[in-house]
Amino acid sequence: MKIIGIVAEYNPFHNGHKFHIEESKKIVARDAAAVCVMSGDFVQRGEAAIFSKYARAEAAVKGGADLVLELPLPWALSSAEGFARGAVGLLGSLGCVDYISFGSECGDMNILNTLATALMDPALDAAILEELKTGISYAAARQKAIAKDIGSLAEYLETPNNILAVEYLKALYTLRLRMEPITVKRSGAGHDKEGGSASDIRKMLKMDKPIKAYIPRETLDVYRHEMERGRGPVTMEALECALLSRYRMMSAKDFSIIPDDAEGLGNRIYAAAHEESTLDAILSASKSKRYALSRIRRMCMCAALGIKEGDADGTPPYARVLAANDKGKAILKMMSDKAAIPVITKPASVKELSAECRKLFELNSAAHDFYVLGYTAKEERRGNDDWRTSPKII
Repeated sequence: MKIIGIVAEYNPFHNGHKFHIEESKKIVARDAAAVCVMSGDFVQRGEAAIFSKYARAEAAVKGGADLVLELPLPWALSSAEGFARGAVGLLGSLGCVDYISFGSECGDMNILNTLATALMDPALDAAILEELKTGISYAAARQKAIAKDIGSLAEYLETPNNILAVEYLKALYTLRLRMEPITVKRSGAGHDKEGGSASDIRKMLKMDKPIKAYIPRETLDVYRHEMERGRGPVTMEALECALLSRYRMMSAKDFSIIPDDAEGLGNRIYAAAHEESTLDAILSASKSKRYALSRIRRMCMCAALGIKEGDADGTPPYARVLAANDKGKAILKMMSDKAAIPVITKPASVKELSAECRKLFELNSAAHDFYVLGYTAKEERRGNDDWRTSPKII
């Protein structure tokens, strides 16, 4: 059985995601299996996921994935480079993944490989620093610097899925993993053949508009069940008071050790957090021309959840199973012999693992306890669920 690795957030899982899994299996083999590494309750843009990791993993398996593993929190809330390294590294540690598939706007592996090779050039850092002196953002500086080497191909770094695709390739080559990369074009009829992006669907959920046209039929009941139980959609507005409370109890030193702090960014966030009355106001007061708002959002979320600089170094030390079907269970049996890291199916088993694994699991558990404060149903906000919840078997 050929196994395809996919990195995702599924926030929420929709028709475009189902299409990507189906196309990936067509490329490899009709009977291929899809193992997905998915962000947990908080996603790379620095926000809470619209539904919990458990619900999104169940929806993914019902929509075509065979096994869903959690990308631990520090990597899920990292930069594109750290996010990719953590997820790709986790897939590589499983010992049985043959391919890694990702979406891209260009759909051309030759272009993506050219971009990845150029970005891995050790001389690029100095060129980026020179461009930064002109006062432009890091993303713009990187694109201008790389354009001197590969010309107009640098324009492909202007779209989000191309950027992530290149980071997946960089991680694949840097970590010297043997998975074969494949890409599925994310544009036109392929990506949105039923219409509606994840961001559009999140907006519709928040406005209580119907999403049936954009969601696979098999997964719709998962979301309906969550909403009926008062467990979503979870919004940043629902968590705002909890976030402000945490920020106002933190010291300047606490903000100085969060990831990506540079040029006094942590100090700016600290000052704003102790002055402003809303999360949006904190973000607005903290941003600068050089740094993207997404970076500020990630830093703010890392501060609230206790993620420190260095927590996302290397690759995850374990793989936690969130959901699986029968084919996924067969893959788990393969991993028992081949995986280079522990595969967690029973939360209680964490207590038998290394101190590093226990500390990381506890961090993720605490984050879930924070996440559930965004539920509308008070009875669903109990703590320690991460220690009680077993994988969902479909």
